[in-house]
Amino acid sequence: MSDYLETLYDGYGQRFTVERLLHEVRTEHQHLVIFQNAVLGKVMALDGVIQTTEADEFIYHEMLTHVPLLAHPAPKRVLIIGGGDGGILREVAKHQRVEHITMVEIDGSVVEMCKQFFPGHSAGAFEDPRLNLVIDDGMNFVANTHERYDVIISDSTDPIGPAEVLFSENFYQACHRCLNDGGVMVAQNGTPFLQLDEVKTTASRMAGLFADWHFYLSAVPTYIGGVMTLAWGSKDTTLRRQNAETLAQRYSDTGIQTRYYTPELHAAAFALPRYVLEAIGKA
Repeated sequence: MSDYLETLYDGYGQRFTVERLLHEVRTEHQHLVIFQNAVLGKVMALDGVIQTTEADEFIYHEMLTHVPLLAHPAPKRVLIIGGGDGGILREVAKHQRVEHITMVEIDGSVVEMCKQFFPGHSAGAFEDPRLNLVIDDGMNFVANTHERYDVIISDSTDPIGPAEVLFSENFYQACHRCLNDGGVMVAQNGTPFLQLDEVKTTASRMAGLFADWHFYLSAVPTYIGGVMTLAWGSKDTTLRRQNAETLAQRYSDTGIQTRYYTPELHAAAFALPRYVLEAIGKA
């Protein structure tokens, strides 16, 4: 039995006992490892960084999906950037009022490996007739598409390697162009305690683009360093300020079941620690 040491941070990290190595391959874009852990179940890492686990994936996927989809009054068209494990797709597909889902993943190998080793992440959503799966670079797609979307969800890895461009000013500009009036985009943005510079950079890039921009929080055990920030940028200043009662009615109307997300948690998630507010100039 060996150990897997995450390499995201210098001088600080987390170690996983590898009960069984299930798959390891160097794809065209990255080094992919899937192993079994006694506490977290199956675990996937890309280029030395933990991406998802069977045990706690629902927290991240529910918060990155249902916050924008329930804040928006009528989301019909959704774009997912990244998310090759299928977890975001699974949660988006729960919303029956969504008519079209485009998912753009740079590495088709990730999709195929996750269908095999993490079937519960997608739960059959790759077969949803509303889905258009595109194997392409996310930046290339948003820069060139003529399609428009009500909600864009960027479920990228950290800003290293192939995902670095998904944190660039050009990417946010292209996403803004792809949004319908009243649309919203959200994006994974790391743990602010350890990655505060990334939060500040995203804030500076979103501030000049979106009528309303902010961050909201979610606590995912696998992503070490405390709560993680999820970036929010909208063309409608009212979407972030939906009260819990309105969100509760929308949640009830969808009939979806969640394990982490609640309307009350949604409304409270936009309250940020002072050190984060100071970093983004909102203290």
